[in-house]
Amino acid sequence: MRKIIALLLAPLIATATPALAQAQTPHDALTGVMDDHWRWWLSVHPVEATARGVRDYDDRIYDISLAGRAAQIRAEQAFVARLDAIADTGLDATDRANRAVLLWMLRDDISGEAHPAERLMLFTTYYGWHQGFASMADGLPFYNRADYDSYLKRLSLYPQQNGDALAITRQAIRGGYVQPCSVLGKYAATISGIVAGKAEETRFYEPFTRTRPRDISDADWTAMQARAATLIRDVVAPEYGKWHDLFVKDYMPACRKSDSASTLPGGAAWYASRVRAHTTTDLTPDQIHAIGLSEVTRIRARMDEVAAKAGYPSRAAFITHLRTDPSYYAKTPEQLLQVAARQAKAIDGLLPRYFGTLPRLPYGLKPIPAAEAEGTTTAYYMPGSPESGIAGTYFVNTSKLDQRPFWELPALTAHEAVPGHHSQIALQQELPLPPFRKYLAGFTAYVEGWALYTEYLGEEMGLYDRPEKMMGRLSYEMWRACRLVVDTGIHAKGWDKARAVAFMKDNSALSDANIDAEVNRYISWPGQALGYKLGEIKIRELRAKAESALGPKFDLRAFHDAVLAQGAVPLTVLDSQINAWIAAQQAH
Repeated sequence: MRKIIALLLAPLIATATPALAQAQTPHDALTGVMDDHWRWWLSVHPVEATARGVRDYDDRIYDISLAGRAAQIRAEQAFVARLDAIADTGLDATDRANRAVLLWMLRDDISGEAHPAERLMLFTTYYGWHQGFASMADGLPFYNRADYDSYLKRLSLYPQQNGDALAITRQAIRGGYVQPCSVLGKYAATISGIVAGKAEETRFYEPFTRTRPRDISDADWTAMQARAATLIRDVVAPEYGKWHDLFVKDYMPACRKSDSASTLPGGAAWYASRVRAHTTTDLTPDQIHAIGLSEVTRIRARMDEVAAKAGYPSRAAFITHLRTDPSYYAKTPEQLLQVAARQAKAIDGLLPRYFGTLPRLPYGLKPIPAAEAEGTTTAYYMPGSPESGIAGTYFVNTSKLDQRPFWELPALTAHEAVPGHHSQIALQQELPLPPFRKYLAGFTAYVEGWALYTEYLGEEMGLYDRPEKMMGRLSYEMWRACRLVVDTGIHAKGWDKARAVAFMKDNSALSDANIDAEVNRYISWPGQALGYKLGEIKIRELRAKAESALGPKFDLRAFHDAVLAQGAVPLTVLDSQINAWIAAQQAH
């Protein structure tokens, strides 16, 4: 599911005169393509451009229309043609990596165009355009009048974006490209909940609750606040009402009875393309399923050992205790946030032992917005923006407190905050890389593989100092191993939701609410969940290879720095980079 963007500049950026092309070196040609691509990308991602400090498009939001999508694909095809004309032989190692990463990103996006499901199914249980618009303010600067004027303008533009999205969704309904009924039970609330209550109580109004900027007078500030409330009430909220009504009256009656993406028209081919995109490998669903079963067996044996050491007759008995003992659960949302914050700060103090280079950008902690919390996962990370003065954010789910045990927090915090997503993504934003690699490269297998690897690293960091915490860590690893089995089981082997839930419940210690939200995610977002475990396996393999090859020369801090030094890349590129790093260390 993609944010579909308009293209305005393709004729200008997709061509170069033959004489100029002949005069350029391969390095210069590649630099020209990367510069042109970045300028184009900012022009068609106007909200992200503002977050990156480029203010040329402050009066725009996404063009989510199919025409916008088609224009974007044409531009990307032109960039691929220019990149294909540049021979690798004339590039150094850095240039070859830049070319390979950009080609992979462009070709992956273009390949989605062959599958109607990719362009017509605009939402998952994890994300929809209405949620993206509601969180728009989280990534924008609000320092002066121009910032607030831009935001008010963008609020006024939502009817066009929503209208285009609803038109695509109606087309999806007609073509049968709809989500399964089994995952949509609570989805309507994610739409209506965003605009529930008074305009001043919604997320859209939050920027107007902040301190008045100095260049806005008291009278003008009061007028802008009134303008915001009017826009939210009379322009934005009715659009959410239209989407809610369409969803309830038209979408739900047409929802899919099968949980498998392979039952969609062309669904098997679409799923295969998503597997490759999210794993950056050529592994087949059958191969991934087998890897998952092997990992489940291995991790289950470790869980049995932990349960025995804790004095329980079986893994199941220990998990039952962990799920039902009220002392492991917060009484209030604030208590859960306090424990999460304490855990995060404890890890902060350990980081210099394991990393030579750390990001400058800090991170904060917030509860997941109430409108999303009931149906989404345990936590997630939102990147910050150094250019706009916005920290990264570790979002924690404070709904259903009896399903959010304390013993999960060490592994959860390592993954979503530090040394997982925040450490990796914030550092990537600061690396001396081309902008497209700093801000756009987000290969699932690398990004999520790294975050899962850091859960494993938590064992060496001493995060799991009690049996329940270690069981929480192993349950989280089991959760990601189960994903390999469940995702491929559903979309390639005909499993239904009930079978997937039963498998997760039998093998992990996750709560029922978490399992339900997670399986809904795998069903509605095919292939994405496969990247985590496969990426972690690759990073652990590379670490073992480096330890064996370097012996006493192996430096764990230096290894981690090497893995993070180039930002997110396909696993094949990471493999080449670490092999080169090992050779360089051996030569010293």
